[in-house]
Amino acid sequence: MLEKMLLGRYIKSNSFVHKLDPRTKLLGSFYFILIIFLANNWLSYLLLALFTFFAIWLSGIDIKFFLNGVKPLIWLILFTVIFQVLFTTGGTVYAEFWVFQITSSGLINGAYIFARLVLIIMMSTLLTLTTAPLELTDGIEHLLRPLARFGFPAHEIALMLSIALRYVPTLMDEAQRIMNAQRARGVEFNQGNFVDRMKAIIPILVPLFVSAFNRAEEMATAMEARGYRGGEGRTKYRQLDFDRNDLLVFVGYLLVTAVLIGLRFIAF
Repeated sequence: MLEKMLLGRYIKSNSFVHKLDPRTKLLGSFYFILIIFLANNWLSYLLLALFTFFAIWLSGIDIKFFLNGVKPLIWLILFTVIFQVLFTTGGTVYAEFWVFQITSSGLINGAYIFARLVLIIMMSTLLTLTTAPLELTDGIEHLLRPLARFGFPAHEIALMLSIALRYVPTLMDEAQRIMNAQRARGVEFNQGNFVDRMKAIIPILVPLFVSAFNRAEEMATAMEARGYRGGEGRTKYRQLDFDRNDLLVFVGYLLVTAVLIGLRFIAF
């Protein structure tokens, strides 16, 4: 399952989405998370789903790649949905036991929460799949640059975020290798009750943490050896600039927002 974790991975290509300015993709991803809360009926979520799939199509990445990437988080999503279903009141009551109720409002809200989380994960994954780590760093730094006037370490924060994002797939691959090594020694991760499975995870955590600290120390040594002294006075080899495609993306987001606002007033 860990090898299907897509967050933090980058797939090199020459698609429309890959060519966009990283600031456009960053702002677009955050803006999508905001406007998804405007959706309050199935037409709104259908519109957002079509918009998401259209963006994935423009990236040239197979949709199955994204669907497989959601699988590692499916239990977290289902837990959130079940929690929403059991604790939402209103509408027709289908079942009731102890302090829990299964109502029509709960089922509808659970379906909306499921769609919301899946779409957010897919759009966030699209950001990392189509944006190189260095471009992501430059985009975050440019967006945070106005705060540097107030002493905010924009460059350092951007570097930390990009490094952390970059090493998510590396740590996942490392965890997978450790699990394979443990399986070769007879460890079973999918057998027994919940407590037994948690105990089987402990032998993975210790070598994983040791490997992560070793990688961090090696990276710090390599950066110091190359003369890294922070962002002050540094020049950029890659220059970021908005073009017509970036403008089209923002226009598309504004159109989707306008339609979502209109759909909020449609009664079902």
